[in-house]
Amino acid sequence: MFNSRLDPHQRENALQALATQNFDVLVIGGGVTGVGTALDGASRGLRVALIEANDIASGTSSRSSKLIHGGLRYLEQYNFKLVREALQEREALVTSLAPHLVKPVAFLYPLHEKIKDRTYVGAGLALYDVLRGFNRALPWHKHISQRSIAAIAPSLRPDIVTGAIKYFDAQVDDARHTMMVARTAARHGAVIATRVRCQSLLREGKRVVGATVTDIETGNEINISASVTIMCAGIWSDELHEKFGLKAGYEVRMSKGVHIVLPKSAINSQSGIILKTPTSVLFVIPWNNEWIVGTTDTEYIGDRSEPLAGREDVEYILNQANRVLQPKIRESEIIGVYAGLRPLVSRKAGASTSKLSREHTVDRPTPGFVSIAGGKYTTYRIMATDAVDIASKELKRSVPNSVTDKLPIVGADGYTALMQQIPTLQSESGLGAATIEHLLNRYGSLISELLELIVDDPSLAEKLHPSFPYIKAEIYYAVSHEGARSVDDVISRRTRLTFEAPENAELLVAQIAEIITPILGWNKKQKQHSMDEYMAIVARERAALAAVFEDKSAVSS
Repeated sequence: MFNSRLDPHQRENALQALATQNFDVLVIGGGVTGVGTALDGASRGLRVALIEANDIASGTSSRSSKLIHGGLRYLEQYNFKLVREALQEREALVTSLAPHLVKPVAFLYPLHEKIKDRTYVGAGLALYDVLRGFNRALPWHKHISQRSIAAIAPSLRPDIVTGAIKYFDAQVDDARHTMMVARTAARHGAVIATRVRCQSLLREGKRVVGATVTDIETGNEINISASVTIMCAGIWSDELHEKFGLKAGYEVRMSKGVHIVLPKSAINSQSGIILKTPTSVLFVIPWNNEWIVGTTDTEYIGDRSEPLAGREDVEYILNQANRVLQPKIRESEIIGVYAGLRPLVSRKAGASTSKLSREHTVDRPTPGFVSIAGGKYTTYRIMATDAVDIASKELKRSVPNSVTDKLPIVGADGYTALMQQIPTLQSESGLGAATIEHLLNRYGSLISELLELIVDDPSLAEKLHPSFPYIKAEIYYAVSHEGARSVDDVISRRTRLTFEAPENAELLVAQIAEIITPILGWNKKQKQHSMDEYMAIVARERAALAAVFEDKSAVSS
């Protein structure tokens, strides 16, 4: 009855449904919590609609550390509940819910004082392993000698690193995972529309009965009828509460997390690295042919729509990483920088954002309206379940319990078997084994849809650029199946070229626009506008990066 395809035709149907149907639940926000909420509601049999003012995962959900983890530093805050929940979610995502998207990744925790550190850190990592419960897909932590470190991570300074403990967490392309959750929600009947902005709430007395929204692409206004509205707006929560004239029981403080991207050659290590810093922790994370290093955790009060890294952010990351690395990371090696904003629930004015809880809060400020904020990417499914549980009380009928703990994300079904069939897929498609593996780890069993595109147009089997694994079929598919509606959507979120290779991404703009134009039905003016729009984003980020390195003496060399 339903399918997961998000394409221009689906969007037209979605807009029509928003205007004509009555929904049980309207979800505002297309980040991971929003799409998770849409999936939770739809899989319970509720009639669900989701609107997003920009693109799926266009905010915080595409600018994270790309980790699915329990959060080691929360153990020091004695937040065992959050760590346990997150670790159990990690195990489920790696094994059954999204094994094609969420992968184990090893980290070294360097030790400086042999006996003291091994005892203290070892006890913490033992507790970390125990809290995940009985489903243990990832290996137990392991103590590493100084001699072994020289083989595993030659970049760690032997004069100050006396040993290490190796442990495992998991990694994800956050934007891709969020989009795939949205597709799973659509597969279960959710009506999803991007580029639709909520202008106001519809009310009958004090009760919220829907919303008035605007299709940003056409300017058309739509009244959506819904028994309950769930706002999953993250960092926009306070602004929207005020806009809607609602008094929430919480406020959201924004914490800026900055990451730098380095080439693989910058750090000689076979494993990721985690460092304890004076205020938080710093991750050195392997990412394809790059390293992602971050993050910061500082209060932010600037423009929500486009957070940019500052010189002090990059200086902090370099200084902390260079405490243990040799040779030291040089600013000239940085190939990209990105910043995201975490929504932290706050009830204490003046509290430090680095100490605020990552636990989430669900609020019901008025009948027919529920909002949720806080939490962390890893626990999005739990957040969504809690939001729908509260919202269900507004429906005045029995609503089934959540089933998302057993509901795989689209592409997960059959993935493990397909990984054993790479030689067969290679011979049948004509694609190289590396390309097949790349596609399976991005699309899972949905690889069949890309291979069908290639059968119809063999030119789509060509690589977009010799330096990257992406093929042209992925660019086409981003619009034909994954809801992308602009050059920026494709470069920044359906692929990650925007930070993996900013210079080459710029060179690929015209080629990408050429591939997606026919699917979106653009004329020359619309095509050029989308290209110019992306180049304007690049110009702003480049200017910000130039400002970061303006005072070279401020950054450790």
